[in-house]
Amino acid sequence: EVQLVESGGGLVQAGGSLRLSCAGSGFTVDDYAIGWFRQAPGKEREAVACMSDSDNSTYYADSVKGRFTISSDNAKNTVYLQMNNLKPEDTAVYYCAAVKVRYLTVVVPHLYNYWGQGTQVTVST
Repeated sequence: EVQLVESGGGLVQAGGSLRLSCAGSGFTVDDYAIGWFRQAPGKEREAVACMSDSDNSTYYADSVKGRFTISSDNAKNTVYLQMNNLKPEDTAVYYCAAVKVRYLTVVVPHLYNYWGQGTQVTVST
């Protein structure tokens, strides 16, 4: 059974940093496309950063380019989202997701079939 467990969320002041972790079980990261998504109250879920470990391709939303970095540790079967220079508009519940496909970065939420429970990120002014 594929499971994803996020951790690392919390409350941080604007300009601060957080690192989110997504620990996977029941699958291996390099056989899947992995994505980090976020959803703020009243807004649609949006792709923040996505990756395909099999070809090292990545995608970043324009709003986070230069501030967020997605990476993986295959030995730990874990994907990370390093978030620097956080802004209040980054406040949301962050989810990691996985879909079994190689050599493809997937940015559309409904194409993912495995989701974590989410972790809250709150950025104060």
